[in-house]
Amino acid sequence: MRRHPGRGEAGGSVSTPSHPAGGAPGKGDPSARGAAVGRRIGIGLMYGLWKPRVLGAWRVPAAGPVILAVNHSHNIDGPMLMGTAPRPVHFLIKKEAFIGPLDPFLLSIGQLKVDRTTTDRAAVTDALGVLRRGGVLGIFPEGSRGEGDFASLRSGLAYFAVRTGAPIVPVAVLGSTERRGRLIPALPPLRGRVDVVFGDAFAAGEPGGRRTRQAMDDATLRIQKRLTAHLDDARRLTGRRA
Repeated sequence: MRRHPGRGEAGGSVSTPSHPAGGAPGKGDPSARGAAVGRRIGIGLMYGLWKPRVLGAWRVPAAGPVILAVNHSHNIDGPMLMGTAPRPVHFLIKKEAFIGPLDPFLLSIGQLKVDRTTTDRAAVTDALGVLRRGGVLGIFPEGSRGEGDFASLRSGLAYFAVRTGAPIVPVAVLGSTERRGRLIPALPPLRGRVDVVFGDAFAAGEPGGRRTRQAMDDATLRIQKRLTAHLDDARRLTGRRA
């Protein structure tokens, strides 16, 4: 069943603004240089603690704006993408994660803080700015962590894709929920394999297209079909279910 963004929903995606924000930097003004540093940190951590197997990274456009739409079933999905994507990624991350020293750290590596309880116009502006500068925006379109099966999408992904014309690259992270051999219950087994599968880029709509509620709903359904099909393909390719 499809959900729409609304007050109190969990997750790192944003509600679609009724009046689109402009392109000036917002509260985060995400740094491309910071995201590059974050990528190097992610590479060290993810390859040091686990054994990522990356498939299809060549499908991510080498330049220009792109949105990575990632299934979300575990806390390490974001850091795993930061360490395995071929380009630095600016993720939309719930503001609850920006606690204590993590707040300045996450901002310094180009990540975007989003308030999930309202239409966070500053986060929308920052995300649009990333894409307009030709960067990579990472989104968990399901919002909160769950089954990681793209069964329920919020319309924020469709808004950014239709508004900017940036292609969407579906990404499946599989193996992060493996339970056997865990030393820390909240994390996958150390040195365990995690598969990261990138799919073919696709367009959700034309730049400057209509952004009515119906248009966003239609685009969200089209996107959901593409993401679900990619996840099915990734499962067959890797032999994993989650």
